[in-house]
Formats: sequence, C-alpha cells, structure tokens
Amino acid sequence: MAERSDLAVIVMGVSGSGKSLLARTLAESLSAPFIEADDLHSWENQQKMAAGIALTDADRWPWLDAVGRQLGQLARREGRAVAACSALRQVYRERLHAAAALPIRYIHLGGSREVIAARMRARAGHFMNPSLLDSQIATLEPPVGANVLSCDVSEDPEAILMRARAWLIPSH
Repeated sequence: MAERSDLAVIVMGVSGSGKSLLARTLAESLSAPFIEADDLHSWENQQKMAAGIALTDADRWPWLDAVGRQLGQLARREGRAVAACSALRQVYRERLHAAAALPIRYIHLGGSREVIAARMRARAGHFMNPSLLDSQIATLEPPVGANVLSCDVSEDPEAILMRARAWLIPSH
C-alpha cells in the first residue's frame, strides 16, 4: 500500500494578485478545503490595514500561526488543503511551515505593479487599503525552490489553474 502524502498548498502574493480566486478555484478542482487567510486576521489587524497602516511582524505572528495550524489540520484530515495567504517573506513562510507541521507547496502569483494596482482599484468590499501595495511589493521576498511554482498574473487564469494542477498532481 502506498503511503499517503498530505498536500498543503498556499497560493501567495501581494494583495490584489488574485491569490484568493486561484486558491478557491484550485481547492474546488482538487475537492480540497479552502482557507481564506484574510478571514483569520484579528479585527485590530483588519482595522489597521483599512486605515492604510502596514502590519508589524508582531501583528502577523498570531495570524500566521493560525493560518498554518488550520492548513496543517485540514491537510491531515482531508488529505489536501489550499489556502490563500500573502506569505510575503521567507520568515513568514517558515512560520507557516512550523505551524502546519508538514511540508507546504507555494504557488506564487507575481506581476507588474500596474496590473495589480488596477485589480485592487477594481475590487469592492475588501479591507486592504490600495495604498499599502507599495509596502507589500517592498516586503516581498519571492520564494524559490522545488516547492514553489511562480506564475505571472497577466496570464490567463484558467491556464494558471491548469499549470498549478499539473504541478501539484503530475500524471503518471
């Protein structure tokens, strides 16, 4: 009997990169639970971001721990789980990994500031103030390694989804 390998995936990138849409669609296509990391932010963190105040690492640690724990728990219980989480710095990804207590694969959505800023201006009802985009871009440490798939947000979303699925579950 083959040993089960739990699949924990984080679709990451700056705000407005499309990570929530891709992660939700990917989770549906994999019959996996979806986690919206933004929903796990404290009310205080949401208020800061809405006011255009960048979060400090001290603000982020409990949030990252909660996201990682939930991702790990769901991946172990369901066999697969997908989260949308900015995970901008390597130290944040290490924190997520420690909290999940299992390997995480990352799909990094990157692209030009102009494309992402236009997306942010077009969306309604999100607490993230578009003025924080530049600080997010400055904070971003693009991930590298065998556990990372990088995609350009200007690509067709369906093509990104198919590429992500093929990377996560290669056909035999």
